[in-house]
Amino acid sequence: MPTYLYKNLETGEIYELQQSMRDDPHTTHPDTGAPIKRVLARPGIAFKGSGFYVNDSRPAKSDSGSKGSE
Repeated sequence: MPTYLYKNLETGEIYELQQSMRDDPHTTHPDTGAPIKRVLARPGIAFKGSGFYVNDSRPAKSDSGSKGSE
């Protein structure tokens, strides 16, 4: 099951709660009953640099190709 971040609206504390993707977001904390709101989190992966393209995983082309030079 996925883990979602929730923020306590009274104290500002951040909780991690597991729930199904099909379930509606919680509005109260299951244990304390405090009002909570789901917060968005940054993904755990960041792509930095020139990019990830097809040519990044292939060897560089050389100028001494098979084209005929007469």
